[in-house]
Amino acid sequence: MSTSRFADALSGQIGYEFGASQQYIAIAVFYDSETLPRLAAHFYRQAVEERNHAMMMVQYLLDAGLDVAIPGVEAPRSQFADVVEPVRLALDQERRVTEQIGALATLARDTGDYAGEQFMSWFIKEQVEEVSSMSGLLTVVERAQDNPLLAEEYLARESSAEAEDPTAPHAAGGAL
Repeated sequence: MSTSRFADALSGQIGYEFGASQQYIAIAVFYDSETLPRLAAHFYRQAVEERNHAMMMVQYLLDAGLDVAIPGVEAPRSQFADVVEPVRLALDQERRVTEQIGALATLARDTGDYAGEQFMSWFIKEQVEEVSSMSGLLTVVERAQDNPLLAEEYLARESSAEAEDPTAPHAAGGAL
């Protein structure tokens, strides 16, 4: 098997995506412990989504015949002062991932890895949606800080079953 600078960087991103998944699980558990089931469910879904992003990257590397390394992740933060702090952390995380995805796309382009660049284009679109969604949720949770049940009501109204994106890359392991 061969490697490339892009493949090495993408392997690093796999670790960041798994780390994001773990962080979202920790946030969901926090909201579960606060008896805020809709916020908890939202972040459990986000955790699965981030895990699937990592698995899409794994599948890309497998399909390209490149080495796949699964890095370890740091323990997520699990203690929060209030109901706003986890969403603020999540938004910061999404912004950081957006920068990482942009850097991966730039690396692919700069090294002439056009397949890698094309692969990253879906993630760029996805990150725009993720930052927008988390930013909106932060605004709602900040407004509802003194009565988090209002944030629960917001999620009940606004959350709908999201349809699968037919343009999304295939994730290793299928739809687990």
